Order: sequence, then structure tokens, then C-alpha cells
Amino acid sequence: MPLTPVTEADIAEVSRQLGRPARDIVAIAARCVCGKPTVVHTAPRLSDGTPFPTTYYLTHRGATAAVSTLEASGLMAELQARLGEEPELAEAYQKAHESFIADRDRTAKKLGLDVPEISGISAGGMPTRVKCLHALIGHALAAGPGVNPIGDIALEACSWSPYKCVCESY
Repeated sequence: MPLTPVTEADIAEVSRQLGRPARDIVAIAARCVCGKPTVVHTAPRLSDGTPFPTTYYLTHRGATAAVSTLEASGLMAELQARLGEEPELAEAYQKAHESFIADRDRTAKKLGLDVPEISGISAGGMPTRVKCLHALIGHALAAGPGVNPIGDIALEACSWSPYKCVCESY
């Protein structure tokens, strides 16, 4: 999915969604059907110097609430077990990890940043663990279907949908 430029209105909306000032947003990686930000693409090094490996950050309140419920349901343990039982799933998850890192490396290069502290590290537990569905769904929404299989599975199981706006509820 193509990144879209971030606007001042986007930054204000993301700050509202997060309940704090948004930091170091490079672009919007996914939007609600109404146009509001759902996933931000964040710089790999924050302006205060902190390395930030979670390139795709899920900000939409409806999405984050639903994903928190999903995490509490035990789905992460189920998906972790599947990685050990399904070699094709594990291989696709490895490719998602590589895709994530390549995206972040492109952003770092574009911004003239060097972030060796996070070299080879992606997010969400990739490539061998299922640790954070927020990060994995954020990557799946940003990259589009078929790139992050665990993110895709979790998104399908989620009570929130990127195809139905619930922004006014939050």
C-alpha cells in the first residue's frame, strides 16, 4: 500500500488518538475509509535520538481497543504454536520480517539516518515469535494483504475492520 504524506491535520488527529503529542511521523501508512490515520509510519530514530524499531504504529482507537481484546483472547499463543507446526506460515512470516526491515531501511536512508542499534530487528516478535498483534496488524494494514500472514490472520479475527468507519465512536 502506498504511504501518503502526513499533514498537520493528520498529526493533530494522531495526537488525539494517542492522547499525547505524536512524534516523528514520516507518513501515514494506512487510513480509515473516512480518511483519518489508522497506522503511522514513524522514523527509525526519534528526534530525541531514541532508536524506534516499530516503523508501523497502529494509532486508531477503535483498532487498538479491538486488538487489545484479541491479544487477551489467547490468539497470540495459538499463532505462535502454528509457526512451529506450519513451515509455510513460518517461511512467510520470515519474509514479512525481511519486508518490514527493508521498509524501515529505505526510510532511514531517505532521512539520512543510521540506526545500527535496531539492525536486523523488526517488530511484533518477527520472525520467530508472535509478541504484539498491534505491531503485526499495523504492518499488515500498511503493507497490504499477503505480506504479513500473522498480521493478516489477526486482522481477520479482529472485531474491528478497516472497511467500516467507527472514528466518531472514539
